[in-house]
Amino acid sequence: MDSLSQAVETALGVQPEASDMAESTVGQADTGTTQVAAKPKKRIDHHLWGTYLLLVMIAIIELFSASVQEVSADNIFSPLIRHGRFLLIGLVLMLGLQWVHYRFIFKMIPVYVILSIGLMIAVRGNAESINGAVRSITINGTPILPSEFMKLAVALGMAYILAKTQVKGKRDVSWWGLGLGLAFLLGCAALLFSQGLSNTIITVAIGMAMMFVGGMGWPKFLIAVAVVGVIGLCGYKYKTTHEDTSEVSERQELAMRLNHAYEDSIAGEGRGKVWNKRVDDFYRPNKHLEQFSLEHQQEQLSYIAQAHGGIFGVGPGKSREAARLPLAYSDYVFAIIIEELGLIGGLFILLIYVWIMGRSAKLTLQFKHTMPGVLVMGCAFVIVFQALYHMAIVSGVIPVSGQPLPLISKGGISVIATSLTFGVMLSVARHAVHITDSKQAQRIEHDLLPESAQDVNPALKA
Repeated sequence: MDSLSQAVETALGVQPEASDMAESTVGQADTGTTQVAAKPKKRIDHHLWGTYLLLVMIAIIELFSASVQEVSADNIFSPLIRHGRFLLIGLVLMLGLQWVHYRFIFKMIPVYVILSIGLMIAVRGNAESINGAVRSITINGTPILPSEFMKLAVALGMAYILAKTQVKGKRDVSWWGLGLGLAFLLGCAALLFSQGLSNTIITVAIGMAMMFVGGMGWPKFLIAVAVVGVIGLCGYKYKTTHEDTSEVSERQELAMRLNHAYEDSIAGEGRGKVWNKRVDDFYRPNKHLEQFSLEHQQEQLSYIAQAHGGIFGVGPGKSREAARLPLAYSDYVFAIIIEELGLIGGLFILLIYVWIMGRSAKLTLQFKHTMPGVLVMGCAFVIVFQALYHMAIVSGVIPVSGQPLPLISKGGISVIATSLTFGVMLSVARHAVHITDSKQAQRIEHDLLPESAQDVNPALKA
């Protein structure tokens, strides 16, 4: 992976900077002494770059096969070209972010969070919904899914709170940090709750994981788990039992007929009715032995595709089920990957995402200060949790829902949001000072950071 990243480095014309040297020594002729002028190193993380490029290459190959249902009569490459444009935009954004020192990104977190929340509020005002959920808003003809930006907003917002509320000299955050973190997380989860349970679960998982790795002491963390658990269960109970007497619109009726859905799964008792039905379907007896039906075609065709792939797959571009499986290019792209690359290929994709998490954890343990650690781990949680959730749905581990596979699934907003996430991680990896760097470099970083975010990495505390 290192050699692949070095090749990309060379192709991009990236050259080692003078500041990449650990120290520069200036001789003093008249005194015979030396003066050490140490600067923070600039690093290019080959692991993060390698995983990003591997995911992009897999996306280009596999998305071409999975998008057969969207191929235009005059251009078979049209779906790939559309996705490629977003990949290119994402690459430009990521390259730009990695050159920005992460302290500037940290200062802009409140702005990003406010914008993301504003989009979520705007989308809630959308009059049209499908299956009781309103997920997108159209800006200049382009559908925007605020939930994709909201996941990163939760990670960055929690990093901002945790970095600023560390208790000096102790591995813990203040009670103010606990309260503010819980209020922020639950507020964001409430905005996502009406859009779908899967995005809410991922968001809460990101927030709780951030508390766990962000230096929060065990008593406060257990309190946070209890509060989130109780409020979450109460919200789910309310949503699944609340009576909704709203009428079904013409668009909803059309969607119901096209999706062969039962009427009470669209309206009558709200979005919670859909969740109940999906859970009931998931636990239905002998579901792997039942005959094919239009009602469960996504789930059944996904299993068929994976079974067809076997251990080694049928080969890239040779998928049989891509032409029949609904949303094979987005919500079920992992099934097509397994069909073409087999179990071995599916495990390799899983390893790439797990590698991102492992590399981020290793970087976090090397950083001198709290801020870069919580930033890089928060971004890793956003990418990896979403990937694992997608794979779990496709593999039949959890009930059916819609969740894209980061960078691979077709969807422009998802690609942009994931690229921004990688950009933040690369910025931190490039500019953050390690505990192995010189004392002067550590002091320089300490002085550059905001005073409220200068605390030492919790992993270095007793």
